[in-house]
Amino acid sequence: MSEFTHYKLWKPYGYLSQFINNQNRRKNKKLLSDLVDVEENTMAIGRLDEKSEGLLLLTNNGKLSQLIRSRKVEKEYWVKVDGTLNQSAIDQLQEGVNISIYGKIYKTLACQATLIKDEPIIPTDQKPRAAKHGPTSWLKIIIREGKFRQVRKMTAAVGFPCLRLVRYRIGQETLDGLQQGKCIRVNKFNI
Repeated sequence: MSEFTHYKLWKPYGYLSQFINNQNRRKNKKLLSDLVDVEENTMAIGRLDEKSEGLLLLTNNGKLSQLIRSRKVEKEYWVKVDGTLNQSAIDQLQEGVNISIYGKIYKTLACQATLIKDEPIIPTDQKPRAAKHGPTSWLKIIIREGKFRQVRKMTAAVGFPCLRLVRYRIGQETLDGLQQGKCIRVNKFNI
């Protein structure tokens, strides 16, 4: 029986959460294989879209991947939104909001949502937003599900479109100690 391998990666903005480009329409896209060299059959656990960044766990253990993607494991996101966030929007997020998933209305599960008072210092390759475009706010959202572009759709549903999305934590694993675009091998995940 082969040994399982596990990695933590800080996925930068502009990369797809996949190693192989098997779709012609994604010819010029940057892939994880452009960033890291890992064993064959290594997969990303869950996904971050091209415009999202942050913690991505990699493994070749399918059962572990399934557990981490389940509702048993929390995922924490730091979200920069357009506008000055208010308590009403935070309350709505916490209770669950209606979003569209592949054309069908879906109500998100209750989650934890809190305002981040001081803007987190997170390196990025994204061009900064000019102040003339108005105020922004940072929000911490902790969910136990992961529908397609869910966090972006949630903030938009309460009137605050997402400008930047960073996954900070999965279970007990965080971005702490990682550098953007870098990958480290770990013996196991603290979930």
